[in-house]
Amino acid sequence: MPVRSSTSSVLRWPDRAAVLAAVERWARELELPGLVAVGVFGSYARGDWGVGSDVDLVVIVERSARPPIERLLDLPLEKLPVPAEAIVYTREEWERLPETSPHFAAVLAREAVWVFGRPDRLAGSGPEEALPPPGRADQRTDELP
Repeated sequence: MPVRSSTSSVLRWPDRAAVLAAVERWARELELPGLVAVGVFGSYARGDWGVGSDVDLVVIVERSARPPIERLLDLPLEKLPVPAEAIVYTREEWERLPETSPHFAAVLAREAVWVFGRPDRLAGSGPEEALPPPGRADQRTDELP
């Protein structure tokens, strides 16, 4: 029978509900001009996260003078409870996403969990293109506290 040593390490990692709630709080506290919406996609959105998983964010702003790679500088990702990666789109870029990156647009339309705001739908991104209205409980958001 295995015996646990008092010097053993135990890895604890925030679960899906804790991470989604933390991202929602983080998004509400963002001081980002023209913030439209913040969503989670990837393993935390799908529910197949594990120890060491990062949280993938999509952030939509009205406009930005910065090039896409520099927009991350405006996001305090270090305040989140797990490592994070983010993509920041302007509203115009978001609306063109089904044309410029149809596969990624379909992934976002299928699995994004919107924790703050709501972007316009992704036109042409498939049968699940309409995003749920804020506050509606469905299989992707009903785990939020």
